[in-house]
Amino acid sequence: MQRSMGILGTRWKPIIIYTLRDRKARFGQLDALIENISRKVLTSSLKELEEDGIILREEFKELPPRVEYTLTQKGKALIPIMCQLAKWNEEYYADGISM
Repeated sequence: MQRSMGILGTRWKPIIIYTLRDRKARFGQLDALIENISRKVLTSSLKELEEDGIILREEFKELPPRVEYTLTQKGKALIPIMCQLAKWNEEYYADGISM
């Protein structure tokens, strides 16, 4: 449990994972989709999630350079948990703030 919480234990990592649940996304897209996250925090969170094997960073050799992020199988295994958290949030915190 400690290792899992270490991987997910920040405010933003579960939100990044949930955002990538059904799509590939570029950095700018993630920045636009996730409200109130700084570019610095997004960059470091993506790097840590990649190091933990939760997301895959795919670089395309084109001009301008393009990078896309997607969930690995390990990351996809977290989606049911993230969906349950989102459902729990909606049920107990009806303030309109979503994951």
